[in-house]
Amino acid sequence: MREGGRRRIGELRGWAAANPWAVDIGLALLVQAAMTMPFVVPRPPELEPATWPAYGLTTLMVVPLVWRRRAPLAVLLAMLAASALYRLALEGPGQPLPYTGLVSVYTIAVLSPPWKRLVTGLLMLVAVPVSVWLNTQSARELTFSLFVFGAAYVFGRLTEARQREHRVEAERAAARERARIAREMHDILSHAVSLMIVQAEAGPPAVRVAPERAEAAFDAISETGRDAMVQLRGMLGLLRDEGSSAAPRDPQPGIGELPGLVERVRGGGLDVRYATEGTVRPLPAATGATVFRIVQEALTNVVKHARAGSVSVRLGYGRGEVEVRVTDDGRGPRPGGAGGHGLIGVRERAAAHGGTASSGPGPDGRGFELRAVLPLEGRDMRKVRG
Repeated sequence: MREGGRRRIGELRGWAAANPWAVDIGLALLVQAAMTMPFVVPRPPELEPATWPAYGLTTLMVVPLVWRRRAPLAVLLAMLAASALYRLALEGPGQPLPYTGLVSVYTIAVLSPPWKRLVTGLLMLVAVPVSVWLNTQSARELTFSLFVFGAAYVFGRLTEARQREHRVEAERAAARERARIAREMHDILSHAVSLMIVQAEAGPPAVRVAPERAEAAFDAISETGRDAMVQLRGMLGLLRDEGSSAAPRDPQPGIGELPGLVERVRGGGLDVRYATEGTVRPLPAATGATVFRIVQEALTNVVKHARAGSVSVRLGYGRGEVEVRVTDDGRGPRPGGAGGHGLIGVRERAAAHGGTASSGPGPDGRGFELRAVLPLEGRDMRKVRG
């Protein structure tokens, strides 16, 4: 229920941002309705009846509000001029609040640069006492008028600060999304291209001595390319408009796709062993996708850099965590190497789930091992979700 209310509020804000003219016209009509009340409420017999010219002048004060975003200071000046004419030239009913002035001051506080806000403050310090002197000449009205205009200005500044905070948060969210998409694209393309290169290099020699192996290599190239295209289409579909029916919404690969991943890498000539430990159980979709991408990146690094003959992929299910270990028998870590973008992406993926990732020499000092631990539930996951 609460989530639905937030969604509707977000949709309403989006509509208002896309239709500023409609919002300003609606606001002007609302202010006009408020200023109409003293004209329709019966007046005491000793007062002159309200006239149509006086009512028309209230409309003249309200109409400039339609342009309040484009020229807020000019709207305030036009409102002050019309208000002075109303006060001096016509006998019209008074208003309980200076609606147009409050809206103009609020808008200036939200949208205008500091020098315009300063001009507005000085102008109101003159206009408010003059208006009170022309009306009741009472300290009570002066205090009240200064208070309500000051409150309108403060509310405007608070609104501007909140909007600025929302913009900063939106920019941060966009940066996080760009980083996530960059990791996904890197993992998909790097893995597919690496396997295709290895299989393409193995194809020509096999044509001469073992045609069936060459055919298998070319089939693996085709399958790898098709799989990469499917994943890329799914990723690019997320960048389209939410309402586009053409945008695919296929789920991210998960634990169930690991055997197929292992088989594709094995098709390139690398001996890949896959095993699980503990009680195998379903994982949350996001955690399963992270496990798949971590294993994919680890196998890609083995194909590209390790010069290994075999690699072991182990998935360990603990009580509250899942552990991923990918160990090869290749040449091990490069001296002084801190890892490329792929290993950085692995650490970022693990951290996004409240987990950790580390890499280094294999258990016996030979080869290379990548280890990641992801919590399934508990304090770390709740912290990430919040």
